[in-house]
Parts: sequence; structure tokens; C-alpha cells
Amino acid sequence: MYYMLYTMKKEILTVRDVDEQEWRRFRAKTAEEGLKTGDALTQAMKLWVKERESQRMKPDPRLLLKVKPITIGRKKVRWSEEIDETLYGSSK
Repeated sequence: MYYMLYTMKKEILTVRDVDEQEWRRFRAKTAEEGLKTGDALTQAMKLWVKERESQRMKPDPRLLLKVKPITIGRKKVRWSEEIDETLYGSSK
């Protein structure tokens, strides 16, 4: 098990279960880019959170399969078909 220790505004943070090989690759890449490790880690965390938030905001198209038809009394509502007939002048 590898522990990652770093300081941030005079605060020491510890992160458990960091893959040592990935940590070394990350550190090498930050040095290569001339970035501070904390700055690069902050960028990575912001990107990760942003991706998760954008995934949550996207509607799942599979949910459309769960939509049930609307019935009023004994008649099934055909709003979509009626709109198509009005706009395009055709019926099935």
C-alpha cells in the first residue's frame, strides 16, 4: 500500500490506496510539464468532478422505453400522431 502525502496551505493531507506506479507517472509528468504536483492534482480533481457532473446531467435515452401511454377514460391519447397529422398532413 502506498500513501501519498503533500502539503496544501500548511495543511498535510493523506490519501490512501494510491497506486504507486500511477503516482510516480503522475509526478514525472508534472515535473516534465513544469507544474507543481498540487496544482496538477487540483486540475485533475476538477476535471474528474466536472465529468461526473456532466454525466449526471445527461438524460438516459433508455428511460424513454419506460414511458407509458396516457389514457383518458377508455380512449388512448394520440397527441404525437395528431401533431404529425396536423403538421405533415399524413396519417398511418
